[in-house]
Amino acid sequence: MKKEKAIVVFSGGQDSTTCLFWAKERFEEIEAVTFDYGQRHRLEIDCAKVITEELGIKHHILDMSLLNQLAPNALTRQDIKVKDGENGELPSTFVPGRNLLFLSFAGVLASQVGAKHIVTGVCETDFSGYPDCRDVFIKSLNVTLNLSMDDSFVIDTPLMWLNKAQTWELADQLGALEFVRQRTLTCYNGVIADGCGECPACKLRNKGLDEYLSYRKES
Repeated sequence: MKKEKAIVVFSGGQDSTTCLFWAKERFEEIEAVTFDYGQRHRLEIDCAKVITEELGIKHHILDMSLLNQLAPNALTRQDIKVKDGENGELPSTFVPGRNLLFLSFAGVLASQVGAKHIVTGVCETDFSGYPDCRDVFIKSLNVTLNLSMDDSFVIDTPLMWLNKAQTWELADQLGALEFVRQRTLTCYNGVIADGCGECPACKLRNKGLDEYLSYRKES
């Protein structure tokens, strides 16, 4: 374990909860930060509260309502349909600037609480084409954060090169597979655990779980 402190960008979903357990094993102290941007599935904020309380982790909830005002999309508007991107377009769930703002504000919080690590569950393997989940963006922002505050933060991305099945495997290795499966919210329609089964997030999550459980059974 590193005798350092980390901030985990935490939504209460599968990926960020896996990252929370990953950080708990690696850092002496961790805190979590959740952003309230008027998201469609606001139950995720409640999930984040419950999970951090149960694990005894200090939890910050920051008001990012301006993002809702600036970026109308399927995650911030009930009247916009959730759908995958077509003909090279981004999915309707892409929120422009979200990770840029989240990680920047997480950096400001980290500077205030004495944390040098910022942990996020972004992933370039199963990333729905979101440009702000790419490794090149994270590396670029890491440099920018350090220059902007004359500091030496490290943005950790433990899921960057994992597909969903491998993310479930990591949760299992951390002893948290059932916790992540039963307590988290990934579903765009706000259904906890295995979700609605129909939205793109549920299909990706459940496909990965089925693949991992099949692999584990064969092993």
